[in-house]
Amino acid sequence: MNAPQIVQKLWNYCDVLRDDGLSYGDYVEQLTFLLFLKMAQERVELGESAVVPKGHDWPALMKEQGEALEARYRDILANLASKPGMLGLIFRKSQNKIQDPAKLTMLVKELIGPESWLELGADVKGDAYEGLLEKNAQDVKGGAGQYFTPRPLIQAIVAVTAPKPGEVILDPACGTGGFLLAAYEHLAALSLDRDQKKHLRLKSLRGVELVDSVVRLCAMNLMLHGVGGMDSEKDLPVERADSLAGPYRPAVDVVLTNPPFGRSSSVTFTTDDDETGNDALTVVREDFWAETRNKQLNFLQHIVSCLKIHGRAAVVLPDNVLFEGGAGEKIRRKLLATCDLHTILRLPTGIFYAQGVKANVLFFDRKPAAETAWTKKVWFYDLRTGSNFTPKQNPLRRAHLDEFVACYKADDRAARTPNWSEKDPKGRWRSYTYDELATRDKCNLDVTWLAEEGEGDDGAGTDPAGIVRAIIDDVQSALAGFAELEAGLAGIRKA
Repeated sequence: MNAPQIVQKLWNYCDVLRDDGLSYGDYVEQLTFLLFLKMAQERVELGESAVVPKGHDWPALMKEQGEALEARYRDILANLASKPGMLGLIFRKSQNKIQDPAKLTMLVKELIGPESWLELGADVKGDAYEGLLEKNAQDVKGGAGQYFTPRPLIQAIVAVTAPKPGEVILDPACGTGGFLLAAYEHLAALSLDRDQKKHLRLKSLRGVELVDSVVRLCAMNLMLHGVGGMDSEKDLPVERADSLAGPYRPAVDVVLTNPPFGRSSSVTFTTDDDETGNDALTVVREDFWAETRNKQLNFLQHIVSCLKIHGRAAVVLPDNVLFEGGAGEKIRRKLLATCDLHTILRLPTGIFYAQGVKANVLFFDRKPAAETAWTKKVWFYDLRTGSNFTPKQNPLRRAHLDEFVACYKADDRAARTPNWSEKDPKGRWRSYTYDELATRDKCNLDVTWLAEEGEGDDGAGTDPAGIVRAIIDDVQSALAGFAELEAGLAGIRKA
């Protein structure tokens, strides 16, 4: 059976299990457990040391049928969940979601058992798994879209950030590992020596994720692409933790991330300079600039603290981070002063599976202490105005970001030139000086200069469908904000 046939087989069986109420997320999770067991056994057959304890391995599962197989599977999951290293990472809090013994038997003995998974290239295994993860993101009821950033956007971000051999790349909200894999593919395409290849496989990529089920998906995704190892006891590429609970150490060279959607939090993050003490759910971060419950503002502060001096970051953040007052203004002014915030990519709506999201990508370098602001000029690329994307019917493609990548000039940012001018007012790429931005009300970085088609002509040519889409986006964003506020207030009442 060739690779495309295996991929199709995975899809078809997923649909069979969905008829029984199993979500894409549940299916991918069960597939993760079983693939790990099968691949571990294939390594033993090639003469490598056993990673999985005898009696809780693939042969033990293959001996059983029907209800006995289902009971053995539950026992294996429970046993491996308590193991250290990669085993514990993959199987932590694992449980069987396939309640029909006949369907579990079919999955084990007909879908996974006959194939030699190690013989498949990393690209084949990885592509199949990534495809399932994207299906999971599309599963609106499962709410997994927040863990899936459009791959064309990730590829463009990695292309301009350009990680180098020997660098450590961190995603402190790694989800299923999209940014880490794109960084891996970028580095693997370079001419690397033996030590650099080993560093890439074991040391270069680091992720942090809070949700157990997503941690295992990320770990398996990385492993199927050749990152990390089954027998890892240390130097695991991903860890389960709350990123915001404390600074990440040691500091890293590059941060690439899309923090989870949602503005409000039941936890207040404060600095030693702020006098609060009246909140039972308060976390002190002395490395933060301002106290706030806004998750994205806290992630932005955290990301700066993760970087080495001269380290660089690219982070996807919602519009409110650019204009919110209070702590938001303080954080923006600190960012402009202590870092070189050199680029903002204004993203179109409709590219994320979560609806109503208006976001941007902020690119900045951390700098040492100085008396004057490090940011001298911020370049903006407006991909939003006049764009109309949807995740399924009209998805964002890598070609849509080609002009941005060319304008960015990763090799020589000093050579940037705008394609906007008074003579060419439709240009999407232009810059504003530090003084122009710092003197705006609340240091507002939500800058627009392009007019939607039809504006400025008394409404002639205005697209009604576009107006409706914009209204829907605004209403959905507002409703999401109210829901988050409600959740935050509920947390305060409980405290």
